[in-house]
Amino acid sequence: MLEFDKVSKRYGDRVALKNLTFAVQPGQMFGFVGANGAGKTTAMRIAMGVLAADAGAVRWKDQPIGFETRQRFGYMPEERGLYPKMKVLEQLEYFGRLHGLGQQAARDAAMHWTGTLGVAERRNDPVDKLSLGNQQRVQLAAALVHDPEVLILDEPFSGLDPVGVDALAAVLLERCRGGVPVVFSSHQLDLVERLCDSVGIINAGQIVATGTVDDLRAREGRRQLRVVTQGAEPGWSAALPGVRVVSERGTEVVLELADGTDDQDVLRAALSAGRVEHFSWRLPTLTELFREAVAPAAGDDTPAEAAA
Repeated sequence: MLEFDKVSKRYGDRVALKNLTFAVQPGQMFGFVGANGAGKTTAMRIAMGVLAADAGAVRWKDQPIGFETRQRFGYMPEERGLYPKMKVLEQLEYFGRLHGLGQQAARDAAMHWTGTLGVAERRNDPVDKLSLGNQQRVQLAAALVHDPEVLILDEPFSGLDPVGVDALAAVLLERCRGGVPVVFSSHQLDLVERLCDSVGIINAGQIVATGTVDDLRAREGRRQLRVVTQGAEPGWSAALPGVRVVSERGTEVVLELADGTDDQDVLRAALSAGRVEHFSWRLPTLTELFREAVAPAAGDDTPAEAAA
């Protein structure tokens, strides 16, 4: 497995990572989520040897990660690492050769991934002539061209349209189901919730919650009521005893009930307020769990070199 073991990193007086610990199993897709500056990019750079940890270690198959090991990793940096004036196919062949492929194997792999990721018609174009979404596809192809054992992707869905998102998601799921551990960061929590087997929420350089999405939602030990009421006045539920309004959007409210509060009392109040079209229990979403976990630090400004 890919293991982060008490990894710590400082930038001067600022703590970027503090005892960061989590593991990703083979064939598991791990979503790494946190506010800007939380430490996601720093952690990925340490795994890839771009930065050195002050303490702790990153291991693959129980062994420290060195240069030869990293050659078998696929990495997609947030800032992107493509040569803008180099043609797409030539560039992917070059990256394949850097990772140890022979000339023909590198060309075959480059042809395969440009076709799979929908940029076959742009193979002979310089990267700077591509849209940002197509550059994103080429960057992913560069991470995949050498058939990596591990994928570490920093904001891979950024800038993609819905078709591109679906294409990328299909590729990552295929690689993952083939036994490759996939770690990716994203601010698109709906995608994380849909795709990932496991999630780690990082705040101020520390993991504050980790596990499957279902486990994290159930671990909170609370359920929420979703009520849709047509014709009700806004705020109809705000004064109900033992009830906290989680969100209110148009005709929909999401409520948390204190212990001992009867949901039937809420239903009667909703019926008095208007026409009830939906009334059901649900668990918190990943977005809601994330907001609660990172809210105190979500607005902090961080130095560019420490941003994640």
